[in-house]
This record gives sequence, C-alpha cells and structure tokens, in this order.
Amino acid sequence: MIDPKKGFSLKDFETTAEILIPKDPLDRVIGQDEAIKIAKIAARQHRHLLLVGPPGTGKSMIAQALALHLDPPTQEIRVVHNPQNPERPFVEIKDEKEVEEEMLELRSVEGKIIDPREAPDNVAIKLGFKCAKCGAYSSPSEPVCPKCGAPKVAQTTVGPFADIFGAIGAAFGISSLPPRVTTTVYENGEEKVMVYERDGEKIRVYDERTLEKRRAMEKKKPYKVIVPLKRNPFVMATGASETELLGDVKHDPYGGHPQLGTPPYKRVVTGAIHEAHQGVLFIDEITHLGPLQRNILTAMQEKKFSIAGRNPQSAGASVRVDDVPCDFILVAACNIQDLPNILSPLRSRIVGEGYEILVKTSMPDTEENRAKYAQFVAQEIAMDGRIPHATRDAVIAIIEEGKRRAKRIDGENGLTLRLRELGGLIRAAGDLAIYNGDKFIERKHIEEALKISMPIEEQIKERYGTYEAGVAKDLTTSQSKMVYNYWNESDIDGYQ
Repeated sequence: MIDPKKGFSLKDFETTAEILIPKDPLDRVIGQDEAIKIAKIAARQHRHLLLVGPPGTGKSMIAQALALHLDPPTQEIRVVHNPQNPERPFVEIKDEKEVEEEMLELRSVEGKIIDPREAPDNVAIKLGFKCAKCGAYSSPSEPVCPKCGAPKVAQTTVGPFADIFGAIGAAFGISSLPPRVTTTVYENGEEKVMVYERDGEKIRVYDERTLEKRRAMEKKKPYKVIVPLKRNPFVMATGASETELLGDVKHDPYGGHPQLGTPPYKRVVTGAIHEAHQGVLFIDEITHLGPLQRNILTAMQEKKFSIAGRNPQSAGASVRVDDVPCDFILVAACNIQDLPNILSPLRSRIVGEGYEILVKTSMPDTEENRAKYAQFVAQEIAMDGRIPHATRDAVIAIIEEGKRRAKRIDGENGLTLRLRELGGLIRAAGDLAIYNGDKFIERKHIEEALKISMPIEEQIKERYGTYEAGVAKDLTTSQSKMVYNYWNESDIDGYQ
C-alpha cells in the first residue's frame, strides 16, 4: 500500500485501491497547505477562523478536521430545577471527574438484572411474565398467555367474575399488571425486603441497601443534561433558525403546572452555540444569518448566552436560563462577494482573536500535486462506498480535466481546487462502470461522465447555441407575448 505522507508518483500504482487514506482529516484536504497550517494553530491556541472562497474548495472539510484536533470536552452542562422560582432554572457545570463519580453512584443503585425464571413464582406472575394458570413464561407486553389463552390481568382481580373482567380488559389493551412488586425473602435466617421491577423483558432487583441509596439520590435537586460530556465537538449551524442557533423553551399547554404540566427546566432546549461549547461552531454562508450575527458576536464576547422562550404566545416565554456557557471556536465561511455583508464588529472580533484565510482555487501542475489528485480520487471513492476504484489512466483523465477547469474558470495554469464538482464527475464515472459491469473506473468512463454530468446551462448552450435562445424556445406562445417578459424587447438572436 502507498502512504501519501511518504510521497509517491503516478507510476507507483495501478489502481487507487493501492493508496492509503490518511487518518488525520486535515491530511485529506488537498492543495490548501497554508489554510491547514493555520487551522492547526487555531485548534491549539483556540482561535477563530474566517474562510473565504468559492464553494467546493474544502472550507467545511477544514472546519471538521480542526474540531478533531481539539482536546475532548471536559464539561457537562445541566439545567437544575429552582424550587423558589421554577421559571428561572439554575445552570450547573460538572467536570469530567464529577460526572464519572455520579455515574459510578448511579450504577451502584441500578440493582441486579435477572431472568424472569430466576424470580420467585409469585413475583413472575404479578409482573406478567408467568401465567398463573399453566405456568408458561411469556412477555409482559402480551396481555393473554400465548399457550393457554388465559388473561394475565385476571391475576390481580379477585371475585367470581375475575376471568371475565380480565378477558375484557385484555381485549381492550387495559392491563392491571403492577410495574413493581415488593416482597420479603429470607437469607441466612434474616428477613430482607426486596423490590422486583419490570425492565423490558427482564426483571431488576433492588435490596434494602440499594433502595436507601436510591431514595437519597432522588432527594437531590432534579436536573436535565442539556450538553452532555460525551459529545461531538463539531457543530454545524449553517442556515440555522433563531431557535436552532440560540436555543428555546418548549411550550407547555398546562403552563408548567406542578401536577399536570412539564416543569420548566425539562423544557429547555439548547442552541448550536451552547452545543459547540469547548468545540467548533461552523457556519457556512455566515452572511445569511443576517441580524443573528449580533448574537454570535455577543456569545463570542461573553462566552455565555441565556436561553429564553422565543415565542411570546408560548408558556415558554416566561422561562429564562441565564449564563449558559458557550465557549466555542467560530469557523465562519463565505464567498468573496459576501464579505461586505459580514457584521463589522463580528469580523473585527475574528481578526482580533483569529485569522482570515483566502482559500486557493488552483495549485501548480507538479508531480507532487498530481499525486495529491490521485489521493483525492481514492478518498472520494472510499467516501462514496458504492463505486469501484479507478485505474491510473482514469486518474490521469481526472488530472487533465482539473487542468482544463483551472484554465477555464480561474485563468490559472495549474490544477483546479474546486474539487466538489470533480468529486461529482468521479461518482458519475463510477456509476457508469457499475452499469457496464466493469471492475474499475477507466478513462472511457471519465470521458462519458463528462458528457452526462455537464451543467444544465452548458447543455442548453450546446443544444440551442445560447442560454437565452434556450429560454425563448421553452416559452409558450402566450408567455412570449406577455409584456413583463424582458426578452420580448431584446435584440438577442432567437428571442424574436
């Protein structure tokens, strides 16, 4: 196998199956060496990034790879019930050690899982695992014994009409089976209280000591984990709504009534800025956020942002959780023409605490960079998972197309780095190879794929001569006579 880190040339392989895919995602980014270097610095120093350039040049790949170079999150964020003022829940931050200690404590009160056949007969019957009539075992979700047809609900019904009422209840899905049974057992001549509780298809058993610990834990303040310790450090918020970005509080038709409704702390929903705490918040096309850029700026400055109900007609509007942590690295991306639409203070914050990078759109046509193209082809094939590997001649055909696109689109004598569209070409060629029953992607597949994957504008020009002529041909007679169609007054050939 060929390791790209050690360098290779096109002569060193027959198919892309021989090329190893780098484990480090940053090593999979092609042609953006300067951007990768800065991304590694940003990960180590906790700096923000603004990536500027056209689509398909690796901006999102850089952001995702940066996140994998961060240390794992060390904090868990919780919302805790406030008994004095339930609509103002507290925020609680637990570090890794505290979370692990609590997990150990929880495991100590989980009880013991046993098979229903290991439980005392009377317990297995009451919990719905064993039929009182024939003694057969079955799932407690079955209201009637599958062996003898006796209703299990009759087990808790007394009187001469028990079987009749039990059958009626079973027919309507009404079960009187208790979720747990408390009983006593004798061990070494001592009487002990034991609780047997249904747990799916098994039974969970608690002894007195476990029950005491469980009661003690239940007395603690109730809470909801809103940002868990074990989480993905990369959060994409591209195109996010206000709620998705900043969080919200769910509506409760009962207004959080203690007996009927859902407590306010349980209805708190985090936003992407909170989920990205100790990680990366990636926003592509950041200018599309519009005024929400101000909220991003506030979160970056304060490193905390309150969560409040955003619908004034909702019961959640009266709930607010203050000072929810959101210490993230912002990786924003946009096209060159969108730069003026980035909020000036936000851009100033990025420049003051990070870097702006203009990503490259082409790279020199060298032997080393041709090998990187081969690596790119191997990566795209592995990522797709449904197409065969490519021959060396097919890779050379991709390189030739990359060179043509660099000249046609960017006027550069090199290899294009607008790789997303090239990835589409590779997939189209792979689909053709599969369709034809060929073992590998070959040059002929690349050449055919160039025709079927041609952008629709180019297809229109090829068929009609110009895009405008194609539009004119597609109009009905009535449409072409309408005043508001600008082409009615055009002098372009094909419009009249």
